[in-house]
Amino acid sequence: MASVPSLASSVEQRVADALASALPEAGATDPLLRRSDRADFQANGILALAKKAKANPRELATTVVEGIPTGDLIREIEVSGPGFLNITITDRAIVETLAARAADDRLGVPLSPSAGTTVIDYAQPNVAKEMHVGHLRSAVIGAAMVEILEFTGEKVVRRHHIGDWGTQFGMLIQFLLEHPHELDHKSDEEVSGEEAMSNLNRLYKASRALFDSDEEFKTRARARVVDLQAGEPETLALWQRFVDESKIYFYSVFNKLDMDIQDPDVVGESGYNDMLAETCKLLEDSGVAVRSNGALCVFFDEYKGPDGNPTPLIVQKSDGGFGYAATDLSAIRDRVGHLKADTLIYVVDARQALHFKMVFETARRAGWLNDEVKAVQLAFGTVLGKDGKPFKTREGETVRLVDLLDEAVERATSVVREKAEKVGLTEEEIVENGLYVGIGAVKYADLSTSAARDYKFDLDQMVSLNGDTSVYLQYAYARIRSILRKAGDRSPVAHPELELAPAERALGLHLDGFGELLSEAAAEYAPHKLAAYLYQLSSLFTTFYDQCPVIKPEPELVVAENRLFLCELTARTLSKGMALLGIRTPEKL
Repeated sequence: MASVPSLASSVEQRVADALASALPEAGATDPLLRRSDRADFQANGILALAKKAKANPRELATTVVEGIPTGDLIREIEVSGPGFLNITITDRAIVETLAARAADDRLGVPLSPSAGTTVIDYAQPNVAKEMHVGHLRSAVIGAAMVEILEFTGEKVVRRHHIGDWGTQFGMLIQFLLEHPHELDHKSDEEVSGEEAMSNLNRLYKASRALFDSDEEFKTRARARVVDLQAGEPETLALWQRFVDESKIYFYSVFNKLDMDIQDPDVVGESGYNDMLAETCKLLEDSGVAVRSNGALCVFFDEYKGPDGNPTPLIVQKSDGGFGYAATDLSAIRDRVGHLKADTLIYVVDARQALHFKMVFETARRAGWLNDEVKAVQLAFGTVLGKDGKPFKTREGETVRLVDLLDEAVERATSVVREKAEKVGLTEEEIVENGLYVGIGAVKYADLSTSAARDYKFDLDQMVSLNGDTSVYLQYAYARIRSILRKAGDRSPVAHPELELAPAERALGLHLDGFGELLSEAAAEYAPHKLAAYLYQLSSLFTTFYDQCPVIKPEPELVVAENRLFLCELTARTLSKGMALLGIRTPEKL
């Protein structure tokens, strides 16, 4: 594996060296290099430096330019405006750098020098409850961040903090105890996710109805909660049946989402039960938490309720029961102490921001988080319907996630079928591509919006071949694969001696920025930046293909080989980038 320095970083180094020799007393100065529409790059750092040194910026810029060698990397530099540098690089440098990227499996993307261990808490469904559209974002955003961080060299531990504990289980377990065959399966064959969920739904409704109408059952159900918390074996065994049945259903949904969820990574609320009492003792003994009206609370000056009184974080209720805070704080202790994480990421709905601020601040006061170990909420907005209101069915119910995914696949399959004959797809390929396009469309619509923003769930738009959609990117990839198949005996070869057309340069410079973009998306936990990069890559490829003949009309051999080389590197970059977002790229579409 060979990491390849980007053209931007090489140019930046040259400018920084020239700045340092023009004004040695100023120390290291950031050249403030960025892409520009006037040249390949613009450096703006001279203005700040001139101000600091009380020098004339244009004169300083001229001195700096004299100290920058040109020819191999930089073709020309001109001073513009009050002291900006407009820098154009040589065509040779572009092609040679891309050739070095193409020679590496990782496209020359370096591993992060500061890689550590990150625990990502995402995809957190609830036991015995159906997954709805609200569960989509946590799963999709979390899975993309896992891939992006792992690719940059981070050790990532996945955690699915499922809701598998709490008072509602008293009611469910008591009902199952009195109706022992309610979760039995129809046959010994593998149970479908649908069957598992309909069993759980039926049982949930029946036990709820009984709980609301029968006082004696209610009393027995409440006593059962006490048995569950005390770890009484028969009660735990029945509770386990609910967890197992729910997992059959969860895994079937994650499978539809083309997501790999492993059993050891599912550590629900119950996984921290043995730590709760100790967590409370540590907080109380250190004075971080105090007793208030019998409850164990942590107070904050900055968080006040509507009445102006401080809103505390309640770690233990006055009846001795533990709240979510006790579980979340125990999970932090486990992830930092046992899993040795230095970063904790929680992919959780923005509406829970206050809870997590308080939990993280409590953990800092207790010394479990500090300057070396940080926790971040990767907060996401709400999924809205086309009307811009929270997404509901016509009857006002929350939308079941499986229905949504099935409909996306159905729509996508008909889009694929329309073009299938032209490309020569078999029925099997149509069905498979329909899956990849449908699920890809749902994931991309989510990931191409900044996580914190709400977004509209509009299937017509998502499976459209035009605009910023995953189908547009998948078609760009399939089109390149088709070009490479049609190239006959001409193969992709880089030719650094050639002069590049403007569309070739624009595509080449964008391809070279893949690694830097990835480190930015990883550092900012911003998968939408990767989606935006890939969309721009596809658009630049479309322009290149329109303006620079690759196969017809037939260019001369070296030009054709160089263009095929650009095609192939674009395809590899697209495919890698899409895979990091959890989206597949079919070879034919």
